[in-house]
Amino acid sequence: MADPLLVAIRLALFAILMATVGLAAFNLYALNRIERERDVAFDARILFRVLTLLGTIASVIGMLMVAAAMDGVSIVSVRAEMLWMLMSETEIGTAGVVRIGVLIIALLLCLTDKLTLTALSAGIGLLASIALASLVWTGHAGATEGTLGALHRVSDIVHMIAAALWLGGIAAFAVMLRAPADGLWGDRLKTAHRSLEHFAKVGTVSVALIIVTGLINSFILVGPERLALLFTTTYGQLLLGKVGLVGIMLALAAQNRWRLTPQLGIGLEMGDTVDAVTALRKSMAMEGAAALLILGLVAWLGQLEPPAGMTMP
Repeated sequence: MADPLLVAIRLALFAILMATVGLAAFNLYALNRIERERDVAFDARILFRVLTLLGTIASVIGMLMVAAAMDGVSIVSVRAEMLWMLMSETEIGTAGVVRIGVLIIALLLCLTDKLTLTALSAGIGLLASIALASLVWTGHAGATEGTLGALHRVSDIVHMIAAALWLGGIAAFAVMLRAPADGLWGDRLKTAHRSLEHFAKVGTVSVALIIVTGLINSFILVGPERLALLFTTTYGQLLLGKVGLVGIMLALAAQNRWRLTPQLGIGLEMGDTVDAVTALRKSMAMEGAAALLILGLVAWLGQLEPPAGMTMP
């Protein structure tokens, strides 16, 4: 049975690290240098500071929770010896140390004003990607052995980073399309319309990678001979729910690309963007809600036994 607290902390880590990776990447591929330095889309320095701080805190709590579970005590009663053993003698502990370390470095980078936003985004994107990749060792891929295990971990890392590029773009547009509270509203809308085109290209590649790596991961965790268990086990039902939610996100993404983005362009030309912006906000909100549900399912699935590990009746 999944521990609700561990599921919650895994969800928090997935959401925080994917948002950080995706926003940093968006700042590089969707915006030009002038837009980045003027913070036309969003205040990157503040966002990165908040996200890296939250990621560090969540990572520390996660490590303490794992040590507490191993020690059979509450999180406030974890023995230093148990925590040291976790960090020095287990792969999940080593991954946790790496995650906390790179997030602290990322936070320190965010606290300096000496780096340009281009350099900062590149640095934060790289460090957050390492932190995100370390989560592989907290799930089923980290427990898979041999050559198959190596393939599983590589596939899972690519899967998560591709998902981060997609989800980070959604987060970026959610921020860009927020209610105007500064003098950059006009510039922000024009930037949003133009960057939607860039995001569509990156999103297409991301979705392709998500599908391919998702099939690889499913083959390893389910296996063709256990497909029937998808309908009779909690793991299988949650996995099917995840696939259904991805389908909903794809439909919303197609609507954004082919209907709502052109509407925003027409609105900018006509000088009336209210309806187009409202429609995009609603669509992005639904896509973001579906993304959070998917991350919740992923966090839950990581705590359940997959069909490949079950004994066939």
